[in-house]
Amino acid sequence: MEYLCYLANASLTLRLVEYLHRKPELRVSFVTVINTIDGWVVRVRLKHQVSPQEDGNLRAFLSELGISYSPPKRIQLALWSLAGGVSPVDVMRRYQVAVVSHGKPEKEEIEAFRQHFIRGLGYCPHTLA
Repeated sequence: MEYLCYLANASLTLRLVEYLHRKPELRVSFVTVINTIDGWVVRVRLKHQVSPQEDGNLRAFLSELGISYSPPKRIQLALWSLAGGVSPVDVMRRYQVAVVSHGKPEKEEIEAFRQHFIRGLGYCPHTLA
């Protein structure tokens, strides 16, 4: 099973990662986090089908945090490449996207990206809040 959503800022992205860590029964295969100019694209792939109740719970949580997302072609190609085993660095070069995390969801990767970006800019845009 797979879920794709668009979140407004880093705090919401971190909340989703924390939620997934608290739900080992979901058996996450991988999570991909891509930062865009105006938000965050998050793809969650599970290792197996979940019950209708678990699916509904996850969908409800995702809809509280953000919106379901139909990515533009460049983002879709990047997501497919990552799922196919292409390295995040190669995907970033080829499709000019900021792959923040791919694989096991880690809060530290998102935080490090956020801090590094803010330091480089000298201020905190709303999408990194």
